[in-house]
Amino acid sequence: MAQFDTSDPASHNVIITGVSGFVGSTLTDYILNLPDDNWQVWGIDRTSTPGPNLQQWANNPRFQMHSLDLADREALTTLIGQIRPARLFHLAALAFVGPSLTDPLATLNNNLTVTVNLFEAVRAVGLREITRIHNAGSSDEYGLVQPQDLPVNEDTPFRPNNPYAVSKITQDMLGQQYANTWGFQIVTTRAFNHLGPRQNPQLAASAFARQIAQAEAGQIAPVIQVGNLEASRDYTDVRDVVHGYWLALDSMDKPNGCQPGQVYNLCSGQDYKMSYILQTLLAKSTRTLEVQPDPARMRPSEIMVMRGDYSRFQLATGWQPTIPLDTSLQDLLDYWRSQV
Repeated sequence: MAQFDTSDPASHNVIITGVSGFVGSTLTDYILNLPDDNWQVWGIDRTSTPGPNLQQWANNPRFQMHSLDLADREALTTLIGQIRPARLFHLAALAFVGPSLTDPLATLNNNLTVTVNLFEAVRAVGLREITRIHNAGSSDEYGLVQPQDLPVNEDTPFRPNNPYAVSKITQDMLGQQYANTWGFQIVTTRAFNHLGPRQNPQLAASAFARQIAQAEAGQIAPVIQVGNLEASRDYTDVRDVVHGYWLALDSMDKPNGCQPGQVYNLCSGQDYKMSYILQTLLAKSTRTLEVQPDPARMRPSEIMVMRGDYSRFQLATGWQPTIPLDTSLQDLLDYWRSQV
């Protein structure tokens, strides 16, 4: 075990679950680049070796990976008791809509089990009123919003249209319940669609960018396979999102900051059709590419428009998105060019 300071519950130790992923690795970058260089980051994942997203921190003494299955509550409790984190960012989840429709039980079992285990581990070691916990929800919880709901705020009714959304609603409610019942310092955010470098190609914008990069490199035919291009989404750069995650916990000791048991939207307040995202990326390509619909990329039930309202979070933290969509898309495309 790394020789981090674990003697003080108000230490600078941070745990990130799902650290190797798109958001987890970006949050690691954010924390380890803060002006305050006292923060020590423990990344929890199923591997103890930093993957490609975390290579720059592989030999950094302020970063440690820990291989652990969050379904193992006993091992998780031991680890949290040893680290005694000041902050905990719960990002680990099966987070894709398509697989949740194919195997609903796997998504529900995983996302609920790891969340309950995490909260119970914090409670078991006596940190429920000490460790600040960020609980990652999703705009998918709102589901099939109605025109009169737009822009979506935190009081908009849930109309989930896939098992992933149901799992995130339950995780969201667990965060509120543990705060209300046990005095946990939990803040839940519902981030809307986010994009940027490292995004998984199971998501539309990244799938477009990856195919463009592959076509430019001659790895595939100059044809981009697409799903529904009429759906419209509210996009925020992942680097703005993780800044928001940090502020959510950082603001908790401020007079009007985020409050335990409360929920906050993170979004841009604007929505763009998938056709616009695709055309913007195609305009950046060095090749002329054909677009071809792919029935396999269509969903049985589609949310046609999603646009959020982040005013509650802005009032609590001062946060607002700063990175333009065009920059996010350029960086995403350049990332995939570097990968292929």
